[in-house]
Amino acid sequence: MSCVHCGLCLAACPTYLETGDENLSPRGRIYLMRHLQSGRAALNEPAVRALDSCLGCFGCQTACPANVRYGELLEHTRDHIEHRFKRPVLEWLWRRGFIEQVFPHPWRLKLALTPLKLIRQLGLEPALPSFVRRMTALVPADCRAVPMPVNSPTSTAVKKGRVGFIEGCVQRVMFGPTNAACMRLLNRAGFDVVTPPGQSCCGALYSHSGQLDQARQCARRNIATFENLGLDFIVIGASGCGGALKDYGRLLQDDPAWADRARAFAAKVRDLVELLPADLVESRAGNRESRITYHDACHLRHAQGIYQQPRALLQALCGSDFVELPESDLCCGSAGSYNLTQPAMSARLQQRKIGNILKTGATTVVTTNPGCMLQMRAGLAAAGRPDIEVTHLADFLDHALPRPPVRPPPLATALTQKQFSWRQPRP
Repeated sequence: MSCVHCGLCLAACPTYLETGDENLSPRGRIYLMRHLQSGRAALNEPAVRALDSCLGCFGCQTACPANVRYGELLEHTRDHIEHRFKRPVLEWLWRRGFIEQVFPHPWRLKLALTPLKLIRQLGLEPALPSFVRRMTALVPADCRAVPMPVNSPTSTAVKKGRVGFIEGCVQRVMFGPTNAACMRLLNRAGFDVVTPPGQSCCGALYSHSGQLDQARQCARRNIATFENLGLDFIVIGASGCGGALKDYGRLLQDDPAWADRARAFAAKVRDLVELLPADLVESRAGNRESRITYHDACHLRHAQGIYQQPRALLQALCGSDFVELPESDLCCGSAGSYNLTQPAMSARLQQRKIGNILKTGATTVVTTNPGCMLQMRAGLAAAGRPDIEVTHLADFLDHALPRPPVRPPPLATALTQKQFSWRQPRP
């Protein structure tokens, strides 16, 4: 009821900008939610499609002067829909039987990607049906996992704390080197890093698709995994996950056994960029030759309100080679599983984002979320510009910074090497 229908959200809503349809705007959807709640509107297919078409990007929350918590309204409305609306069988199987049964489970995702690797090796991908090719185009050719050590101590003289690291689902499977880069940056910044086994999906995919009970189960498992490790912070390198992790306090606020634990967990969650010092790359300013631009992942800018920190790091590193991206804060169309459930609108937003990237003349696009990376890489390849690199901020910084010096071996190892030094030829 706090929505006054002022319309300031319209310019921040990707689906409204694409269609000009008031039904596909935040205030139009809020009006529909109120009618569903009061019984003045039927829960039928047109109503569900209008709500399904929302990306959940939270851009309207940033623009709203009345501080309407649109994201929370959307999640509860979708939960209401999933418990009361009967979807067509194939759509239900696609959402419930594939997307929600594969992507939140890293080992299942690895298994699902195995046939694609073989298809690509045999050169059979062009023979796949067009709707399948649209999905396989999102999968990077170099996707791989990297085993993360349970403990990674810092080698800096000044230790700033002990953090727990959440690997994520898609990022763990498709962007393993990115997680490794996150760990190196945290170590460089002075943090000991702990990556405990047993961590779960953050729950974002479930909460965005109206499966709040499933999201709560994920939250409880992560809280139990991290809460007794003596951590100063809990860090995530995938900003879409970070928005969900920071929301655990609200997600479990009505559970007496978990509410306090959830609030304590959420208070420790930080996106990687929040723990990187501003002077991390200061000495490298202006030393690059290519043009760099930055895309704001929705759940970093809008859900978490983080805007300046990544730009400050990139501007310090790139100097005048950094260029702003037009409509940087407008969703690229990935939006979790949106590009799988709403491919037509997702493709329109992808083309809009690629057009803006090409306007900058940038050779590299930096962002902070794996879904955005997949969406923009596929879009650039389709536009005939696979030469434009799309990379995670952690990979970009880690590659640009000099490797820290290797620590000397322990005394016992040094003595062993000295003992057998006669085997080595003299210089």
